[in-house]
Amino acid sequence: MAEFLRPKVYTLVYVVNGDEILLIRKKRGFGEGYFNGPGGKVHVGETLEQGARREFREELCVEPGPLNWMGLLEFYNNDSLEMLVHVFVTDSYSGELCESDEAEPHWFKKDALPYDAMWADDRYWLPLLLSGHRVLGRFWFRNWDYIENYEVYKLENP
Repeated sequence: MAEFLRPKVYTLVYVVNGDEILLIRKKRGFGEGYFNGPGGKVHVGETLEQGARREFREELCVEPGPLNWMGLLEFYNNDSLEMLVHVFVTDSYSGELCESDEAEPHWFKKDALPYDAMWADDRYWLPLLLSGHRVLGRFWFRNWDYIENYEVYKLENP
């Protein structure tokens, strides 16, 4: 019997405080050197929120505040669905931020994000998120080098 291939499920968490957003510079692995939100793969048996909180703690040494689910991003590479990324936002965390072996934290003004040092898709959906919209995004990459096509939708907020 053929096995079904499932895309990997990931989370991202953005701390948005007024006109600033907390990003990490990824220090190793997939996306090394890019700025992104803290997050990573959801483990078997974890809920999305549990995975998001665990990754946040591992990367930044702090506990995120209440998480608000803000969207879903689908990533295709070479025409194959590779990742489903659930995006959360919080306005707080408890503890003192630290640099880990995975991530270096940086605060940025929302209107001065380092898009040239971020994944190419971020410029299409992150501004919507930062203006308070929930988002659905689909991105088709070629060899993870460039975007061949994309769709971004604002979702109705509850």
